[in-house]
Amino acid sequence: MNEKDFKEKCLCGETTRIQFKSIFTTQKEIAKELIAFANSRGGAILFGVEDKTGHLLGLSYEQIQQTIRELGNTAQEQVRPTIYIETEVIKADDKHFLVCTIAEGRNKPYKNLQGEIWVKQGADKRRITENAEILALFQSSGTYRPEDDIIKNTSVNDLEIIYLKEYFKSVYNRDIEDFDQPLDSMLRSLGIIAQSGEVTRAGMLFFGKNPVQYERSFMVKAVVFAGNTIGDTSYIDSRDICGTIPWMFRESMTFLKSVLRHEQKGQNFNKVGILEIPEVVLEELLQNAFVHIDLLHAAAIRLLVFDNRIEIINPGCLFGGLEVKDIKLGVSRQRNPLMASLAGKTMIYRGLGSGIIRVMKENVAIDFVNEESANQFRTIIWRTAKKKGEEFLKEGEEFLKEGEEFLKEGEEFLKEGEEFLKEGKEFLKEREESKKEFRKVQQMICSMISKKPETTISEMATNIGLSDRQIRKYIKRLMEMKLIIREGGRKHGKWVLLDNKG
Repeated sequence: MNEKDFKEKCLCGETTRIQFKSIFTTQKEIAKELIAFANSRGGAILFGVEDKTGHLLGLSYEQIQQTIRELGNTAQEQVRPTIYIETEVIKADDKHFLVCTIAEGRNKPYKNLQGEIWVKQGADKRRITENAEILALFQSSGTYRPEDDIIKNTSVNDLEIIYLKEYFKSVYNRDIEDFDQPLDSMLRSLGIIAQSGEVTRAGMLFFGKNPVQYERSFMVKAVVFAGNTIGDTSYIDSRDICGTIPWMFRESMTFLKSVLRHEQKGQNFNKVGILEIPEVVLEELLQNAFVHIDLLHAAAIRLLVFDNRIEIINPGCLFGGLEVKDIKLGVSRQRNPLMASLAGKTMIYRGLGSGIIRVMKENVAIDFVNEESANQFRTIIWRTAKKKGEEFLKEGEEFLKEGEEFLKEGEEFLKEGEEFLKEGKEFLKEREESKKEFRKVQQMICSMISKKPETTISEMATNIGLSDRQIRKYIKRLMEMKLIIREGGRKHGKWVLLDNKG
C-alpha cells in the first residue's frame, strides 16, 4: 500500500474491509477484529488513524514496534486456529502508520479463547451464535457440506429405482443387476446414501421419489409477467416445478421454450424457428442455478420471464470469495461438489467453470448480479428484440440530451462572442481616445518648447494640468519619436524641436 492509497482509504472511512485504530488497545479487543476479518472477506487495520473520523494521528517508532509485537502475540495466542497476518509501515504527511493486513481465513470459523465467533457487518463486527451461520463458516472452509447431510428416517426405498437404473446404464453402460456387489454398497460409494443407510440430501435431490417431501422449499417458481416489473399484479402464467433436479431442469427448459419467441431467421416457413435466446445459454445458466444452490438457506429458484428480460434467481451468492469478474474468466469453486458430479452424469452439465464462458460466446446481453446481502445470485438475460429497442430508445434520448447541451453550449459561445466583440470595440475606442489625448498633449508640449526652449518639466505640468511624472512619460515618447532633443545640462540646458515631426 503506497501513501496515496493509504490516504484515500482514510478519506473514505471505515468499511467492511478497513478498520481504524488510533493505538493498540488490548489483545482481547484486537483479537475480535482479527477474527471478524478472517471469518469474512479479510481486510486491514490502520493503526495511527483516529476511529470513525479517519484523522491522521501517526505513531512513534516505539509505538510501531510495540504494536507489531502485540499483534503477533494476539494472532498466535488469542485466536483459534492461529491467524497469519502481515504488517507494513506507511509514511504519510510526515507521519508514520502501521497497516495490519488479515487475509480471508481458510480454516473458518475462527474464535477467541472464550469460544466467541465474530464476523464483519458493515464497518462494524458482530458475534454470531446461530447454528446456520456457524455451519456456513464451516461450509466456506470446505469442512462441511450440506449436500452430505442425511435425511432422517429414509432408506433406499425412498429412491426411485428407475432413476437409479438409468444412471448406472448411462454412466457404466451396465444394468444394476450386472454388478457383483449389493446396491446399498454402490450407493454408499457414490454418496447417494450414508453409512447408516439413510439417503443424503444430494441423493434425494437427484434420485428421490418425492424430493419436495423432504426439501419443501427446493423447487422452481416460474412466472411469466405481462410487463417489466415484479410488482405487476397481472401475469400470463405461473407454476411451481417440483421433482428431482434433472426433472426440474427439463421442465424448466420446456417452460421457457413455450413462452419465448421463436424467430425464423431465414428458415423454411414450416420450421418451428430458432429460439430468441440460444438454448445453450438457458441450459448452462439453469444448471448453474441448481448445482450452486445454497442448501443451508434452501429456497425456491425463481424463474421470472418479463417482457424485456428473463431473470434466474438462485439462493446462494458466489461461493469461496469469487466475484463476477472471476466467473467470466472460467474460475469455478464448487459449493456442492457431489451435486456437480451427479449433474455431470444425469444432465448435460459439464462443470469446470466452462459454462459461463460458453454463455458469453453466444453474444447475448447478460448481466450477472452477486447480491451478498440477500445471499442470492441473479442472472438477467435480455431478450434480443426488446433489448435492442430499449437501447435504441436510450441512445435516442442520450442523443437528444447531447443535442440540447450542444445548443446550450452554442448559445453560451455566441453570448461570449458578443461580449468579446463589445470588449473589442471598447478597447479600440479607448485606444483611439488615448492616441487623440497623446497628440493633444504632444502639440501643447511642442508649442511651449517653441515659445520657451528652457521651460522645465514642472512648468509644462502646471500649464498642461498633468503631473511631473506624466509629462516625463510624454517627453520620453517624443524623444523616442525623434521630435525633440535636450541640449545642455539639467539646469542650464534647453529643449530643441527637430524638423522630422513625422
